Amino acid sequence: MKSIFSAVVIIVIAISSGFAQIPTGYYDNAAGLEGESLRDALRDIIKSGHTQNSYKSAKDLHNDFYKTDRKSNGKVWDMYSDIPGSTPPYEFSFTSGDQCGNYSKEGDCYNKEHSFPKSWFNEAQPAYADLFHLVPTDGYVNGIRNNFPFGENNGESYTSQNGSKKGACTYPGYGGICFEPIDDYKGDFARNYFYMATRYKDNFSSWADNTDMITGNNLSSWAINMLLEWHELDPVSTKEINRNNAVHDIQGNRNPYIDYPEWVECVWGSCDALQFTSSPVTDARENEAYSYSITYAVDIDDELLECTTKPSWLTFTPNAAGNSATLAGTPTVGSAGNASVVLTLTENGITATQNFTIVVVAASAPEFIFDKDFQDVSLTSGGWTAQNVTGNDHVWYVDTYDGSSYAKMSGHSYADFNNEDWLISPAVNMDDYEDEVFSFSSALKSKSHILRLN
Repeated sequence: MKSIFSAVVIIVIAISSGFAQIPTGYYDNAAGLEGESLRDALRDIIKSGHTQNSYKSAKDLHNDFYKTDRKSNGKVWDMYSDIPGSTPPYEFSFTSGDQCGNYSKEGDCYNKEHSFPKSWFNEAQPAYADLFHLVPTDGYVNGIRNNFPFGENNGESYTSQNGSKKGACTYPGYGGICFEPIDDYKGDFARNYFYMATRYKDNFSSWADNTDMITGNNLSSWAINMLLEWHELDPVSTKEINRNNAVHDIQGNRNPYIDYPEWVECVWGSCDALQFTSSPVTDARENEAYSYSITYAVDIDDELLECTTKPSWLTFTPNAAGNSATLAGTPTVGSAGNASVVLTLTENGITATQNFTIVVVAASAPEFIFDKDFQDVSLTSGGWTAQNVTGNDHVWYVDTYDGSSYAKMSGHSYADFNNEDWLISPAVNMDDYEDEVFSFSSALKSKSHILRLN
């Protein structure tokens, strides 16, 4: 049997994975739990996937901030100077000239703020470099804040240009000096603190002597009450969702209280069995149908489920029987990018929220990972290898027939029917791609001769 293969083309359609989303099964071990059992389960989940960053140079940190805290205009997202919905007094750029350095007033430069002050945990790793509480802020305001706890005050010691304040705490349960961010970012900082109280629960007892915000292995009761109020006052925003995904890309874990805000109440308040029981579908592609079946648990079946934020190509349909709904639609061409979705579930004055981002991939042309057209001088160039499996050992080479190139094995005769020879491609890592396609064509099809892609 003559062995002739015409131009062989191997095509891999490469669709690169985008922003990190909640991995399938990530929170499975927390399902149905509440109180300290839920906190313990979440601690184990976000601790096991956490890759410690060392930040040996300032450049490393600023590079991460560029991924986690960049506004749509390319400027630094500084919560101590920004004014959402209005024009901030100043903005910083991700350039060495705006990075502290020395400063003497607001607007001079930005640096890193350990919103959970580093002196509270004696600068120990991995907390020192944990991006969930590490944010870029105005260097001068950061210095004013120092290591004072968050709280509410009248701003008698200092009020920044965006309205952040320092003064004697007026929140019941604590009367020392405290720092108060503006209302628009109180929820951000509250969820950062609930993350720290979960991720570092085992360390809190040893840190308690360094701050009035910690008692034993938990936040102090006054701090819990205040942060719960801040959490309700300032719900999870698209900014936080995107930041959560970006931090996950960098250090491998997530803030569960951004993914599932209702868990804040389930751990530190009253869970009331009001929670989503389904995980969102976060991948879509232009011109292909998308569907997410939403399920949830309630106590008294007097709930209201709404979709308050979604792209125009999605349709939200509640189930008349209750306890479920569907998000479905087909992204049109031009819909590629990140699409935010916010679901709210309300019962008896309590609200649970599910926030997520659908990453829509463009319907682009195939990308060739490699293409073997058998017009090389040697078939085994570029990492290809030949292997004889059964029968006589032959040599693969390129020949021409009737103006076309083809692969041929030397010494092969029509009488040699018991021969198996492989031409093996280089290895390809498929982890970052999906919908791979392998194809080839041959001048004479023969099941006796196999071309394989490793």
